[in-house]
Amino acid sequence: MKKTINYRLTVAEKQVLKIKKVRQKQLQDYAPDEIASLLGASAQRTKELNALAEFQSIPSLGINFAEELISQGYYRLEQLKGKSAVELFDAFEQHTGAWADPCVEDSYRLLVHYIENRDETKRWWDFTAERKAYRKQYGFPTDRPQNAWHESGKYPKMVSYLQDR
Repeated sequence: MKKTINYRLTVAEKQVLKIKKVRQKQLQDYAPDEIASLLGASAQRTKELNALAEFQSIPSLGINFAEELISQGYYRLEQLKGKSAVELFDAFEQHTGAWADPCVEDSYRLLVHYIENRDETKRWWDFTAERKAYRKQYGFPTDRPQNAWHESGKYPKMVSYLQDR
């Protein structure tokens, strides 16, 4: 597991932790029901916090990638089991309405590799050659969005995601 998980806590949540003398980095040691009790968090918020921790436990995947998975309705690695990196990446582009930077596809390849192998030695950039070979052979779907993520103006989170790198 990563040393520090970014939970993007609200000001109120941070205040609760301060009063209870619990540091943010300690949250990853708590069970979901303990986090709910500690923060007075709703079931949905607790589910999100747990998902943020689980997704960021994968080496070289950060908060923005984790939040994107949540925005697509994923809260557990188990939900992604059996899906291909290509399927997940193509769905991501459809979800955002723009084509993404190639390193995002590499991140999906890392995600799937981690789920299948629990290999903590790989990083997203280890999948660049695999992605390039695949796209050279198969290309992209015909219904791929036409605008780039940076042109669309609709998806500013992608800028932050790439800055995580």
